[in-house]
Amino acid sequence: MTQIPAAELTEQQAAAELARLAETMADLDKAYYQNDAPLMTDAEYDALKRRNEEIEKLFPHLIREDSPSRRVGAKASDDFEKVVHSVPMLSLANIFTNEDVYEFIDRIRRFLGLSESDPLEFMAEPKLDGLSFSALYVNGKFVRGATRGDGAVGEDITENLKAIKDLPLTLHGGDLLDPDIPERLEIRGEVFMNKADFFALNQEQAAAGKKTFANPRNAAAGSLRQLDPKIAAERRLDVFIFNLQEGSLWADGHEAVTHNESLSRLAELGFTVISERVTVSRREDIFAHIRKLGDMRDGLKYDIDGVVIKLDPFAGRRYLGEGTKTPKWAVAYKFPPETKFTKLTDVTVAVGRTGVLTPTAVLEPVRLAGTTVSRATLHNLDFIRERGIMIGDTVAVRKAGDIIPEIVEALPDKRDGSERPFMMPERCPSCGEPVVRDETCGVEGAAYRCTNSACPAQLSRSLEHFASKNAMNIEGLGPQIVELLLAAGLVRTAPDLYALTAEQLVPLDRMGELSAKNLVAAIERSKSAGLERLIYALGIRNIGEVAAAAMAARFGTLERCLAATYDELCAIEDFGDVTAQCVLNFFSHPQNIELCRRLTEAGLVTVAVAKKADDTLGGKTFVLTGTLPTMTRDEASALIKEHGGKVSGSVSKKTSYVVAGEDAGSKLQKARDLGVTVIDEAALLKMLGK
Repeated sequence: MTQIPAAELTEQQAAAELARLAETMADLDKAYYQNDAPLMTDAEYDALKRRNEEIEKLFPHLIREDSPSRRVGAKASDDFEKVVHSVPMLSLANIFTNEDVYEFIDRIRRFLGLSESDPLEFMAEPKLDGLSFSALYVNGKFVRGATRGDGAVGEDITENLKAIKDLPLTLHGGDLLDPDIPERLEIRGEVFMNKADFFALNQEQAAAGKKTFANPRNAAAGSLRQLDPKIAAERRLDVFIFNLQEGSLWADGHEAVTHNESLSRLAELGFTVISERVTVSRREDIFAHIRKLGDMRDGLKYDIDGVVIKLDPFAGRRYLGEGTKTPKWAVAYKFPPETKFTKLTDVTVAVGRTGVLTPTAVLEPVRLAGTTVSRATLHNLDFIRERGIMIGDTVAVRKAGDIIPEIVEALPDKRDGSERPFMMPERCPSCGEPVVRDETCGVEGAAYRCTNSACPAQLSRSLEHFASKNAMNIEGLGPQIVELLLAAGLVRTAPDLYALTAEQLVPLDRMGELSAKNLVAAIERSKSAGLERLIYALGIRNIGEVAAAAMAARFGTLERCLAATYDELCAIEDFGDVTAQCVLNFFSHPQNIELCRRLTEAGLVTVAVAKKADDTLGGKTFVLTGTLPTMTRDEASALIKEHGGKVSGSVSKKTSYVVAGEDAGSKLQKARDLGVTVIDEAALLKMLGK
């Protein structure tokens, strides 16, 4: 997919891209963790994750509260009781190359103050592709189990875990009065389904006319998260325990010195721990085990997608500590995607929520990483042409463990003359409106797009965005309610929301009288949100919250925004050609003009909301770096702007102050090199009299 390199993004483009990534990856996380229905490959997801991290590194002041870098997994489902983890269930940072392994080891040695000659042991173990969980034991009895959830809060799956034969309900050691049984113990493990049981389950599902599972990981997750424990009991699930979360492994409080010792003790207590692990001290041995597990991968009874590398001594782990999302003492080395060859028989086109037309390859079914696949993403027309892909080609496809693989290349030497080129449709497959090649909007680069805001394929997500917290902030109007409204024919576009009555809503599923009244009231309150939020809510490509506020401040009314010229838009600070063209394209479409007219007639405030002038920090430019004690960088940035200051993403001689928090990066050093004043959060607040 063609995209602007992170280093070339303007601040406005970066903000828009981070907003898009946050929303996209939240949807992907929900599909993966809650619905057990992944929407893209691991490799594609990791690429989005790296893109987000790259932009955040360049623009740390733009890091969002809902950033993927701040999340672990996904929010716990409302279908289960919530469990607050006493010890956060963190994820692991992914690495992909030998150089990444070297960097990880060197970083640990550097932080521990060790030289190359000082002994240091690591454990390398398979990275299972399953569902992470925690289990609590009190006086040797299993009392509660929970999913990881978002790392802080998970779902109570106690009854379902009891159905797994490999998870002991009572710890070994004889009678429960045995003094060697710890009083309280919490462990972490992975629920998985072995390949043979997965194949058998899918056969049973198909025979019963039920939906089959994409892969063993999704089968395990779907089975474990059943509301009826009987269903989970019928599924053949297994577990491996891989970590001591909290408590003691011995009744006398004795603590294990190393991770390997803790696993050995967990095995003595009756837990199943993974056997394909090694403790090594040399880098060469780590690489050797990675190669070994890679060679063993297909022959293992369970799916793995990489190798976890952990510092073995617990003392070193405690010294290194954890970040907000990942431990500093462990990483996950991800295997490269598996590649196979098959025939591309056709190309279909789907319309995304932003109107982008995405081609998908229809393939002759091929077994790839344990799953039969028949479709693959083709991203866009540029991707197809760059790789010379034609319908009828033999193609190489790769897959990192999920359902939708990617075509790597076509094999021209396999052609027989029957192949034909793919052409994008001239009209939208959903609404029939003309399709245009958009070479200006967004980081996706050139794309074929339906610009009709009333396109059915775009309606649902555009309404969700319109109602979102940072847009019109319509409380209670989430994805499920939006779908109900669309299905009932009550709304088609955003203005329709403002004609809804409680009487219309009450008959809807999950909508009682009180809920209906509350939703109507929330919709009514949103009318006064102001022009800034309204512009953002319209969903204009490349216009995030910051850009929307800038437009509102520059033009003052929605009417003036519609009439803005290219030169006027480019005159806005940090607006460039791309952003200006996105605005012009949006307001040139008749449906979008009609949308704005109807919103105005519905009584929405279409003028900028006046804010109390505060020029305390006027004329001063700030750069934020590191983690602040009491505020996020987004909050600090908003505070600075509220008091007349400017926030920049890079340090220069024109920078007035660098506000540095914990783990400040290269910006701090650059500030020192340039002689820029460095302050902390407390000093910033003091400037503001707080």
